[in-house]
Amino acid sequence: MILKIKHFVVFITIVCLSSCNERTQSLHKINAKQIAIDSTITPIDSIDKFVLPYRNRINEVLDSILAYAPNKITKTDGFYNTSAGNLMADIILSESNAIFKARTGNDVDLVLLNHGGIRSIISAGNVSARTAYQVMPFENSIVIVELSGTSILEMVDFLIQSKRAHPISGAQIILDKNDKLKTLKIQGEPFDVKRTYFVATSNYLVTGGDNMGFFKNVLSATDTDYLIRNAMIDYFKKVDTLKPIVDDRFYKLN
Repeated sequence: MILKIKHFVVFITIVCLSSCNERTQSLHKINAKQIAIDSTITPIDSIDKFVLPYRNRINEVLDSILAYAPNKITKTDGFYNTSAGNLMADIILSESNAIFKARTGNDVDLVLLNHGGIRSIISAGNVSARTAYQVMPFENSIVIVELSGTSILEMVDFLIQSKRAHPISGAQIILDKNDKLKTLKIQGEPFDVKRTYFVATSNYLVTGGDNMGFFKNVLSATDTDYLIRNAMIDYFKKVDTLKPIVDDRFYKLN
């Protein structure tokens, strides 16, 4: 009996030691097949029936009329600023300021977005939540960063050199006929290089998007966890008619 127990202990020990040995695993082969999604794929009735009420509800929410646009709103109707860019930047300023004020006691001074982030026009006619998804299909959130006066000047220089109508709000930039900065005002007041300013933008730009390098020197940052698209939808619900225009927030003297 004692001998059997000893044999059993030895057997268990060998099994345990064997299981503890490290085994190198490696990938030898990958099998893949490309499946085209086209008209040859037939729907499955049971899945369609299951999804139908959800699809109908989503379409109902997305297509509910929130506002009206009497004219087409686009990012191509101006050189320094555009109707679509002005609308987007103004929305971010109005919708994010209350959140930022409640959290920090400070106000947003200006807004900067990127021209390429506007992905669709807003056609003349009814405006819905689907419109917001078309214009802003990304999950970008609003971030308010504190920048020094020097960084603000770097931002303005970037805007001048980029030759693109990156959306701004809360600031006025006037260039002379030689493309040099003549006037810079923020919230209607002359720019003060000695103070700091709070800039509302997107998390994409703060993390280096569109080569906006001046954001690397932020003094503080507040992520609102508020999607730009949701801010648009909330704004559409508040207004009756969208009437953005190309204005004098950024222009060049002749």
